[in-house]
Amino acid sequence: MGHDALKQSVWQANMRLVEAGLVVLTFGNASGVDRRAGVMAIKPSGVEYETLRPDDIVVLTLDGGGVVEGGLNPSSDAPTHLVLYRAFESIGGVVHTHSTYATAWAQAGREIPCFGTTHADLLHGPVPLTRPLTPDETAGDYETETGNVIVERFRRGDLNPDHFPCVLAAHHGPFTWGATPGEAVEHAIILEQLAAMALRTLAINPDAAPISPSLLDKHFLRKHGPDAYYGQKR
Repeated sequence: MGHDALKQSVWQANMRLVEAGLVVLTFGNASGVDRRAGVMAIKPSGVEYETLRPDDIVVLTLDGGGVVEGGLNPSSDAPTHLVLYRAFESIGGVVHTHSTYATAWAQAGREIPCFGTTHADLLHGPVPLTRPLTPDETAGDYETETGNVIVERFRRGDLNPDHFPCVLAAHHGPFTWGATPGEAVEHAIILEQLAAMALRTLAINPDAAPISPSLLDKHFLRKHGPDAYYGQKR
């Protein structure tokens, strides 16, 4: 049995990254998961977006990472995506980019503070940052360890991945996720905007303070809380 619908959605997510200006050359990837089938689909490694087709998308087993469909090598970041899917059971799509502003914060080793309500509409606090990998982790199963330090950061901080749908891998770049590959892309677009706005905020006022807890709660919970009222009823 094929996985055409999953491959199509993952292809569309990857192409949208290009349209949004979040990737250059082949720097970036989007994936999606079908938990019932026990598989993940992801962009192939090093394939230019201009030539990428839905049939090029590679399908892997979620448990072992073996290729079950596709004739190309999966993205080198596939092990990171697999770690995130296994640890964060609510997510259905993952995106990794080297987008300019979010990557700049990751390279600087800085979390992105929540300076305003635009940020609070997506996250219930600052954009988290992982610790750097150790030399042994870097020399070992590097991509898997990248996923492990992301999961470690969330467990150490008792962070809900549904309330913090993105992270900065230190000295590397951003990862985002969502219920679908398309939502993971939306979060990548928003994250890049938040990173750019935060940088400009500090340029205007280096002493800018984060948003108040009450305003943070108001904006986050009106969209994501149990009594959320933003948008239309479904």
